[in-house]
Amino acid sequence: MKKTIVIGITSSIAAFKAITLITLLKEKKYDVYAAMTPQAAQMIPVEEFEKITGHTVSVDLFPKDFDYKQILESRVVDHISLAKMADVFVVVPATANTIAKLAYGIADNFLTTSILATKAPVILCPAMNTNMWTNPITQHNLSLLRTYHYTIVEPTSGMLACGDEGKGKLENIPTILEEIEEVLANKNSLAGKKILVTAGATKEKIDDVRYITNRSSGKMGRALAEEAFLQGADVVLLRSNTAVTPFSPVREYVFESPEDLRTLLQEQVKNFDYIFHTTAVGDFQVTNYHKGKLESNKEITLVLSPQEKLIAFIKKINPNIHLFGFKAEYSMREKELVQHALRKLKEARADAIIANDVGKKESGFAADSNEVYIVFPDGKYSHIPYASKKEIAQKILQVVFLHKA
Repeated sequence: MKKTIVIGITSSIAAFKAITLITLLKEKKYDVYAAMTPQAAQMIPVEEFEKITGHTVSVDLFPKDFDYKQILESRVVDHISLAKMADVFVVVPATANTIAKLAYGIADNFLTTSILATKAPVILCPAMNTNMWTNPITQHNLSLLRTYHYTIVEPTSGMLACGDEGKGKLENIPTILEEIEEVLANKNSLAGKKILVTAGATKEKIDDVRYITNRSSGKMGRALAEEAFLQGADVVLLRSNTAVTPFSPVREYVFESPEDLRTLLQEQVKNFDYIFHTTAVGDFQVTNYHKGKLESNKEITLVLSPQEKLIAFIKKINPNIHLFGFKAEYSMREKELVQHALRKLKEARADAIIANDVGKKESGFAADSNEVYIVFPDGKYSHIPYASKKEIAQKILQVVFLHKA
């Protein structure tokens, strides 16, 4: 089936290069539509893009002949229709202004409104003056968009239109084309796979007011659930009520205690082919739980006993599920970390254990980045170096499914 690519064009001098990109996409038999900002349409005639795409190019959110009665009768809204038909949405070039609008959901023209309405992957290809590119506001906006799973094709260094030299030049068109095709290939790479993900930290009640827990934020689980969802899998996320919420419309169920999670696992595990169990289930339970509220003016002694390992419970529910567990250790060398992961793998009858050292700065619990080791039953392992949890999730899925396929 022919893929539809929507190209958004903003008012960078590099806008003329979008013509080359569209020409190459058409040669590869993609169906290409274009949307321009009003400022971009002042730089390059709309007719040039209409000629090469073979479609009307959208510019104005409300054209001169706009009639709300026709919209109510036809139930066709142009920017929504374009958003729905896209298999991938590419903004080339993307100005600092449009990047800022997208980062904060400002939809004040046809292009930004369409992107806000699309569920397709979005690729941004920035092009701007080097000072605008390095401005911390622009970099903050790009970081924010990355958390929303936007793909950023960073500009290159060179002579810019203003005569300055530095980073800000639009990446070359063949590289952008490769990125588009890679995103399209990944979009349905996990189609047909049913994946369950657990995330966050459990709570153990001390009394009816207080509890003990751990520092797990659920960010790694969220990243895995969202990446699997974006690659076409049927995904359900089981997350703790203190865990971060997903940006994508992933189906989810919320738990608080290990008992809650156990119940959800009993209900859900039998329906899935794969599970990524990232939840940091408390290692101990409070055995002298106090009903009501303990007085705060006297000492108390908490009695903690070892908690059941829920990961060992998963294959008892569904022996055929592919189980990928997580093992957090503190300040441990690589060889020792791998050995601990291998022991846990055998105990849980897992298909792989993903181990990480939460004792490292800006890695592991609550951090936005991580470094992991994927350990398999034969003792072999893959090391994924320090990167954002979004990138780590992408690589985990790639390694795991290449290894298991």
